[in-house]
Amino acid sequence: MLPLLLAACAPAPAREHGAQPTIVSLNPCTDAILAEVADPAQILAVSHYSHDPASSSMDVAKARRWRATGGTVEEVLALRPDLVIGSTFTSPATAQALARLGLRLERVGMAATVEDSKAQVRQLAALAGHPTRGEALLARIDAALAKAAPPPGPPINAVVWQSGGIVPGAGTLISDLLARTGFANAAAARGMQQADVLGLEPMLAAPPRVILAAGNPHAGEDRMLHHPALSALAGTRRERFDPALLWCGGPTIILAAERLAAVRRAL
Repeated sequence: MLPLLLAACAPAPAREHGAQPTIVSLNPCTDAILAEVADPAQILAVSHYSHDPASSSMDVAKARRWRATGGTVEEVLALRPDLVIGSTFTSPATAQALARLGLRLERVGMAATVEDSKAQVRQLAALAGHPTRGEALLARIDAALAKAAPPPGPPINAVVWQSGGIVPGAGTLISDLLARTGFANAAAARGMQQADVLGLEPMLAAPPRVILAAGNPHAGEDRMLHHPALSALAGTRRERFDPALLWCGGPTIILAAERLAAVRRAL
């Protein structure tokens, strides 16, 4: 490990004046945004999550254009980036190690609303040195949301049901997107928060108009999400919802809004 650390601590090659920073991203949500707003050559590595179909928030084939990192200090140092993009979950030990070795770390949190995500797009585009690309992405997001806006009328009760009965309740990005596309988050109405569990019995006792089944397609069939008892809910429609659309903002908002609008039209 020592030779690797010594090599990593060697001065990085001087960049030309005005050159854009090189970046290592440790967060799948920032991976997807940076892929839209940074030059490909600026991105030295994305998070290993983006190479995994079970956890990526972007097209895996696109993500694999870049190397992946597990986020260890040794891996990051070996790449000698100008900037490291982490999350609010980046450990204090990792943050301190990067700071001691002269690497700039920027933390980006989880967006709880569309407006939070827009602020993150602007932040990352500015950090990458391409603010106009950030504004172009925001224009696409606004256009997708406008196209997905519902017609006048009461919202449709919906539950986003993940594997094991986990639901995204109040204060989540998907809850904001549901409201913007004509739905009411029935889990939030029950007082549920992020990662609370809604069991089969409560679902059957007070079913919503639509269940958005967001089971992980890479983990096998979830028995709860496909329980035969659900077929007896004559007034409830079940629709597939890709779990990759749940957590990240930026370009993911466009895909999530399109899917929610399609579900609403199908009702």
